[in-house]
Amino acid sequence: MPASYWKLSSFYFFYFASIGAFMPYWGLYLKNEGFTPGQIGELMAIILATKIVAPNVWGWIADRTGQRMQVIRLAALMALIIFSGLLFFSGYWWIAAIMAGFSFFWNAALPQFEATTMNHLGARTDAYSRIRLWGSVGFIISVACLGIIFERIDVSWLPWMVLVLLSLLWISTLRVSDAPRTPTPSNGHSLWMTVRQPAVLLLLLSCFFMQASHGPYYAFFTLFLEENGYSRTVAGYLWAMAVVAEVLVFLLMHRLLPRFGAWPLLIFAMAITALRWLLLAFQVELFGLLVMTQLMHAASYGVYHAAAISLIHQFFTGTQQGRGQALYSSMSFGLGGALGALASGYIWSGIGPMWVYVMASGLAMLAVFAAVSGMRAQFRFRSLPSARP
Repeated sequence: MPASYWKLSSFYFFYFASIGAFMPYWGLYLKNEGFTPGQIGELMAIILATKIVAPNVWGWIADRTGQRMQVIRLAALMALIIFSGLLFFSGYWWIAAIMAGFSFFWNAALPQFEATTMNHLGARTDAYSRIRLWGSVGFIISVACLGIIFERIDVSWLPWMVLVLLSLLWISTLRVSDAPRTPTPSNGHSLWMTVRQPAVLLLLLSCFFMQASHGPYYAFFTLFLEENGYSRTVAGYLWAMAVVAEVLVFLLMHRLLPRFGAWPLLIFAMAITALRWLLLAFQVELFGLLVMTQLMHAASYGVYHAAAISLIHQFFTGTQQGRGQALYSSMSFGLGGALGALASGYIWSGIGPMWVYVMASGLAMLAVFAAVSGMRAQFRFRSLPSARP
């Protein structure tokens, strides 16, 4: 473990604690403000859509200047300042503008911190999951506590709670310093030459479909549970249970990745995700199966993300690291997540909540097909000087 283990871990803790406060309950907050499912889907899509542009802009700046932590600190501070605008006004267009500005900076921080973490780890990249698991711990504490709290107080207090966590996130960035870049040399190719390799394109496409399938989960899962008679406390526990399973997987990924390889683990995670959404669509009233779908989050996020990050780190080397992480974030969590959330709102209003998760299952299966094709195509990438097995 690097000497900066706890400093790196604290960033992940507060970043994902803020997500645990924001994402699961933002739909409830918007519903409480009087917005329709279609409008909720649109506002969620704005948050995710900024990941298409923001990480790439900030990734380019960080790679060019070499001041990655300065970029992260600025992003965290601006996200805090802009989000505070929710305390003063409401209304669809005001909230849309706040979400666009806030998420432009908020979404910039994590991809660059992923690159910083990898640089601190050096050759010990398999230790990433033991640092990242603290993000899962932060999410669990946040989402479980707020589920109980919002049974007792109005959800309109949500912006204040998120602001406290964003303040702590910014403070945590002040304790982390830039690390030397990993000794892996640049591949001598442009970013576009790396991206256009079939294995890389198919990896990004599979990640796009995977995160599009998660759009309904992040935007509407809590509302879906309420529609089916579950309380907010139960919803909070179910969110937390999913991330507990994710933490357990992160503890094992440093062993699983060398043993099974990133591509097979990625494909396995995507197949489990397709089954997860299908069960959620048709068996949500069976609490035992609902619990099982949440435990599947171990694969849907834990195995998937660790495997995807490992592959991105293999393909994008040297001065391409920041932009590689940003491209992964923008294509998957950004474009994929935004389109998934947007489609979910319209399908929810049009043909019903169940079909939102049927759509999600189909998207996850498309991710499986793309990932299998990417694994088969990787031998072409190995002909490049930068490729690593």
